[in-house]
Amino acid sequence: MTAPHPRGDDPRKKPSADHAARRLGVVARKWGYLISTTAYLPHTPEEIERELAVLAGRLFEAVASDPPGTEAAAAAGGRLVELRCVGAGSLRRSLEVLGKALLREPELRGVDRLAERVVLVLGAFSSGYGEMLREDIQKRQEGLSRALLKVEQETRQKHVISRAQFEEVFAGSASGVALTELDGRVLRANTALAKTLNRTPAEIAAMTLFDLVHPEDVAQLRESYGELVAGRLHRLRAGRRLVGRDGEPMWATFSASVIRDAVGVPRQVLTIVDDDTEVSLLQRRLSHQALHDVLTGLPNRQFFSTRLETLLRDADPVRGVTLFHLDLDGFSQINGGLGQELGDRVLRGVAAKLKTVFEAETALVARLGGDEFGVLVQNTADTPGVVTLVRRITRELAEAEYVDGQRGVAVSAAIGVVHRPPRDSTPAELLRASDLTLRRAQRTGNQWGLFDRELDRRDRHDFGLAASVAGAWENGEVEARYRVLVSATTGSAEGVEARLRWNHPAEGVLPHETCVRLAAETGLALPLGTWLLRTAAERLAASGLEVPLVVELTAQQAADPELVGEIRRVLEDTGLAPDRLRPGFPAAALDVGDAADNFKVLAEIGVRAEIHGLGDVTCLTEFSAPAVRIAAGLAAKRQHPLVTGPLSALIDAAHAAGAAVSVAGVRTPDEAAWWQEHGADLLSGPAFPDVPGGLPG
Repeated sequence: MTAPHPRGDDPRKKPSADHAARRLGVVARKWGYLISTTAYLPHTPEEIERELAVLAGRLFEAVASDPPGTEAAAAAGGRLVELRCVGAGSLRRSLEVLGKALLREPELRGVDRLAERVVLVLGAFSSGYGEMLREDIQKRQEGLSRALLKVEQETRQKHVISRAQFEEVFAGSASGVALTELDGRVLRANTALAKTLNRTPAEIAAMTLFDLVHPEDVAQLRESYGELVAGRLHRLRAGRRLVGRDGEPMWATFSASVIRDAVGVPRQVLTIVDDDTEVSLLQRRLSHQALHDVLTGLPNRQFFSTRLETLLRDADPVRGVTLFHLDLDGFSQINGGLGQELGDRVLRGVAAKLKTVFEAETALVARLGGDEFGVLVQNTADTPGVVTLVRRITRELAEAEYVDGQRGVAVSAAIGVVHRPPRDSTPAELLRASDLTLRRAQRTGNQWGLFDRELDRRDRHDFGLAASVAGAWENGEVEARYRVLVSATTGSAEGVEARLRWNHPAEGVLPHETCVRLAAETGLALPLGTWLLRTAAERLAASGLEVPLVVELTAQQAADPELVGEIRRVLEDTGLAPDRLRPGFPAAALDVGDAADNFKVLAEIGVRAEIHGLGDVTCLTEFSAPAVRIAAGLAAKRQHPLVTGPLSALIDAAHAAGAAVSVAGVRTPDEAAWWQEHGADLLSGPAFPDVPGGLPG
């Protein structure tokens, strides 16, 4: 945004086209994001932003015009309905965004009675929205009424021919059909039923339905029909054995429903009988396929989950069960590098090896999906311990399989183990516990991990926090703060670094590192990082402080193809000089092409990025930076005899490369003195006061 006009200037003077487009783009982007959370929008985000930018422009003009353009504002509200932004909170979100944008717009600050004009315009906007929404609902109701009328007409027509259709279906159906009294006496039977039973329709009509089934099934079938007639069952479908003239039993499926009169009183029962003697074999095969993995032949996740509850209940009360949850390491590389056919062979091999490991145990081995497997062991007095079984699994998987007689392929797996869970655990709880344990082992780099209730509670707590980051950011709980970068020699402020802080209502203050980690877990790393970059630059530019601004980037941000373009826009919008902005690139990210390219392109436009997390001198040979930051893990062990010497050498190398050395997390004056003595240039951390979010401090 440009600086506000002085009081004596024309408050309605038009900004440049580019500036206006950027201004409207910012409002439309925020508006589009918020409104997309309230309703399904049948448009792409880009289409919505273009439409909303037009509407925002009309509302800005409506406020600035004299008198205020209420008709244009009402039309804009109607257009919002046409765009299908009609969720429960769509109008409220829109008014929040537009109210703030109109009141804060520098070009409108000199307008007389601005607040009154904004209220008038937004009122017209709301009125237009409501009127269009009412018309839309009315049109939909009229359409529904026409549809209902059409259905009623069609129903009457169908009723006229339904009797003839029933007779046609009854006589021509390939399934056996019997119409009976409520007590089971047969009134009519079709030819198909007579053929199935090797009887004539007349013979069947002289019997009851219960005379046609196996004696052992009569009582249960009679009870089911009683419940059907009494209304306790809406429809009956059950497998029973029929008995033909020759006395041979045959499997059949009975599907029965009650025929009621106009007032709902039951009059007759219609039963359809399908001969399943051959089909039942096919169904059993299909059922097996539905519950088993086609590739490995193992039970699938659905079957495994279904059996878990029974196995938990039937397990030894003292020894219980043990669940092993495996995820193959690097399987995507096998599939991608050696081909899917070889990957399938590996999966079949893993299945066979797991069966071998647990062949002496009462165990259920399953493929849970992809490259994940599950094994549930019912423990006995002879069952080996968890460690022994894990070692057997890893040893068996490590045996190479030779493909085409020459290529040896072996795999390893991360394993989450839940040992003797409570018998009342649900399958969902048990699988969730094993999955969390597995992921924890993978995060920590361990081959396997044992379920820990306290760690599980912490993980679930963290997942809950991660899920609420977006709402906290929207509600203003997540804010931008700044910490001072202090000269190690003089103690003067040499810069500020933008940091996130979450003022959580229950957890208290959550620091920057926690915010970044949680945002990464929910896909918010890029939008939240971009917001911090822009917010920090805007506030520093407005503060008048002549110090560099450091914004630490995540690896994802550093490699973002849009990073350079976003920084260009931030510099243009804020007027901040390029040499005042110092994005901090993770040293590890510079090994990736996109991040390295972004680093070099930024240098070409005058933005000199820093290198953070420096642990060796490798990247200094290729990238020139005004400052580097020592890796946190290295800094924490600075006084270790094996670290102090290499750390000093690293600082000297950075100085030789022309970079200042920065250290974060300095907590005490003694730490600051140690770093000063060993050549560090810039210090930050709890030992130095933070700057308020609004700057200056």
